[in-house]
Amino acid sequence: MGLGRKASVGAVALAMAALGGCGAPGEGGSTLGNMVLFAGTTVPEPLPPTIEDVYCPPVSVIEGGSALQAYTGGRVGDASGLRSQISLSQMARECAGRPDGSTVVKIGAQGRALLGAGGGSGGRFDVPLRIIVKSGSSVFADRVVRGTATIPAGDTLGTFTIIEDGIVVPAASAHDFTIDIGLGSAGSARPARRG
Repeated sequence: MGLGRKASVGAVALAMAALGGCGAPGEGGSTLGNMVLFAGTTVPEPLPPTIEDVYCPPVSVIEGGSALQAYTGGRVGDASGLRSQISLSQMARECAGRPDGSTVVKIGAQGRALLGAGGGSGGRFDVPLRIIVKSGSSVFADRVVRGTATIPAGDTLGTFTIIEDGIVVPAASAHDFTIDIGLGSAGSARPARRG
């Protein structure tokens, strides 16, 4: 039994020596070593370094963009014809600096969809979210991203989450830009409230 254990230890030591003796990862190391370290046969390209301590302004809601209402039969403003109301509840942002001085912005929004008197028995509701990132007259992003709020049959409430990533603010404006969001696909970027 002692001999068997010595043989096992010897086999493990031999395997470790084989891995260690084939070069460091990224320096032409063994395929097996790359499989263990990188879950693949090749060494992945290094990710560009990010700088976390950067300017990251709060998210503002575009005036009139905090809620969307849909009515049945063209009865706008009539509570009995209200099909649904979608509203923002939480907003978040994350900014990461790049070595070239630019900033990459990630924006998240959560909200609720509520069935009105004319809403029927639930369903899926399209949620258009407009995002504007700018500095003065320079606009770096003005896009509408879409999410879906689902209200199960028999319920009157559903939720949605929308996340948009990859908005780049150039280095020249990385210390002076704004983030505005609002439900819907139109409207000016005049903030109504901060979140």
